[in-house]
Amino acid sequence: MAGTQVEPYWELTFDADGDVHTGERDGLVAGAGRERLTDLVIFAHGWNNDRPRATGLYRRFFAPFPALVDGAVGNDGAEVRVGYGGVIWPSMRFADEPVPDFPERALATAATGPPVLDAATRQALTTVFPGSEETVARLAELLERRPEAPERLAEFTGLVRALVMADQGGAGFVQDLEGESEPTVLAGDPEVVCKAFADALADGEAPAELVGGGWKKLWKGAHELLRQASYYTMKRRAGTVGERGLGPALGVLARSAPDLRVHLVGHSFGARLMAFVLRGLPEEAAVSSLTLLQGAFSHYAFSSRLPFDTRRGGALKGAHRRVRGPVVCVHSRHDTALGVMYPLASRLARDADSVLGIDNTRWGAMGYDGIQAVDGSTRLSLARALDGGLPDEGCASVDASAVVSRGGPPSGAHSDICHDELARLILLAGRIGG
Repeated sequence: MAGTQVEPYWELTFDADGDVHTGERDGLVAGAGRERLTDLVIFAHGWNNDRPRATGLYRRFFAPFPALVDGAVGNDGAEVRVGYGGVIWPSMRFADEPVPDFPERALATAATGPPVLDAATRQALTTVFPGSEETVARLAELLERRPEAPERLAEFTGLVRALVMADQGGAGFVQDLEGESEPTVLAGDPEVVCKAFADALADGEAPAELVGGGWKKLWKGAHELLRQASYYTMKRRAGTVGERGLGPALGVLARSAPDLRVHLVGHSFGARLMAFVLRGLPEEAAVSSLTLLQGAFSHYAFSSRLPFDTRRGGALKGAHRRVRGPVVCVHSRHDTALGVMYPLASRLARDADSVLGIDNTRWGAMGYDGIQAVDGSTRLSLARALDGGLPDEGCASVDASAVVSRGGPPSGAHSDICHDELARLILLAGRIGG
């Protein structure tokens, strides 16, 4: 991937409650008019520790776009002028997760070494959870000592629960499926839950002998429990920022530039953020395309009728109709984070004592197997999609396993998204230049 600088480029910063930095929003609105843009592509990251890392992802991901749109004209024969935007929202990444194409990535010590909280992860936790310094310090101490005592494991899981539940805020949490209550995070027996996460690591890309047995295995699972609990918070925030933050901000943009075609792209929980924009989009605003890269939310979110309960649907049922073009879901079977850990964390949040013998399809994420149970949806290989197979509207699931394939444990290929093929797919979905 070339390190091309894309211009014009803006960033939009949101806090955990979805409030936007108004100066940045107004700068984007003014700049879109000044640059006489025809199209604006806005990207939302998944988990990142800081603004520089998020900005680095955007620069790297957008790098192929200028060459791909150079000289393109629209259906009206006019020159295509594309601008780029990056959403910055409060999320975090555990420092032991490898990110393909980023040279500063750390080794995947969650799978190959002791389950510790390094300094970078501790800093990220205290930044994302303000006022949690003492709690994070105690969590780090317990992981470092790994005492062979049930009461200490119970203390650890209790501290994690307190950390997450204290972050609820006033925005609430909209589930991916209708009729579901607030998740009972970490409510089950500590040893059962931690063992379940350790088993999932062994079943994924981490060799069983590295996970270990006995108390070593339980503390490995405890570390993974903290990871998944923090992701629950990120998932909740993503929906809030999309619905209450970016959706209304796009309304302001639409009133200033009604002819501007807006294309939304999100990765991981950023995909949930972009999908929930559709719930908060004012009537005067429109989205021309929506591309979800390794989306970390339910594959039934857009469904009108759940296969296991036809009286209920997804929280976004019918929302894909707010998109003038297609909703494209990119998925990969190499995504361990979504294929193994996500369904386990989802079902434990509902029934923490029931960890075995459950069909993962009920709890699956769309970034692993695509959008499910939506009438008229299309399923394509990446090659077919790039060869003109995308529909003009509706939901399309694109299997990108051929290119989204690199990454170590515990996340697998979840962050392997910087590819020219995916850039081309976004342009095709948005009919940018044709």
